[in-house]
Amino acid sequence: MHPLLTDIRLVAFDLDGTLVDSVPDMAAAVDAALIDVELPLAGEDKVRHWVGNGAKVLLERALEDALGEAPSHGLTETALERFMEHYHHAPCARTRLYRGVREALEGLHGSGRTLCLVTNKPEAFIAPILSALDIETFFSAFLGGDSLPRRKPDPMPLMHLCQRFDVSPSECLMVGDSRHDVAAGKAAGFRTLAVPYGYNHGEPVEQSDPDAVVESLAQLL
Repeated sequence: MHPLLTDIRLVAFDLDGTLVDSVPDMAAAVDAALIDVELPLAGEDKVRHWVGNGAKVLLERALEDALGEAPSHGLTETALERFMEHYHHAPCARTRLYRGVREALEGLHGSGRTLCLVTNKPEAFIAPILSALDIETFFSAFLGGDSLPRRKPDPMPLMHLCQRFDVSPSECLMVGDSRHDVAAGKAAGFRTLAVPYGYNHGEPVEQSDPDAVVESLAQLL
C-alpha cells in the first residue's frame, strides 16, 4: 500500500475527473440545454475546463461564454432545469472509469477500509453512474453537492463522514483531482492525495500542495 495510507481507515473519493471521465455526457447535456435556450453550443473542450463546482456553476459558465456577459437569474434557472433533464436521460452513456480505478477500489475495499464518495455533482446522478459502471458496492456512503448545506471546498461533507463512521480526521484521506478537493481535505484535517489527469480549470493540481500525487490510483496499492 502507498505510504500515505498508513493508519488510514476511511478514504473519500471525488468522482468527476478522479474516478470517471464524465465530461462527454455532461457536455452533451450542456449543449442540449443551450440549444433549448437558443444559444451557441459550447462543445466538450470548453466544458472540460468548467466542471467541478456543481451543475449550476457549470451552466453559469456556459451561458456567460455564449452571451459574453453574466446571465440573468431566470435564464440560468431555465438552462439548469433543461440540463438536469437532458443529463438525467443519459448520465453514463459515454462516461468511463479512468485506468487503474477499479483495481484501486477493489484493493482498498478488500483491505477493510471504508470508502466514500464526495462530489459536487447533484446527488440524483450519483447512484445511476455508480451502478452503470458496476462500482456501487465499493462505497459505504456517497454525498452530492446538494446533500448538505455546504459542499467542497467547504469541509462540511468530510466532517460529516467522520461523524457518521466515527473516525478522526487524522485517520482519513481525501482523493481528488482539483484544488477544491485538496482545500476541503486540508480544512477537514484529512491527508490529501491528488491525480493530475482530471479537471482543475487548466491549473496543475500540484500547485494546491496535496500530500502526494499519483499518476494512477492503482499506485495506491
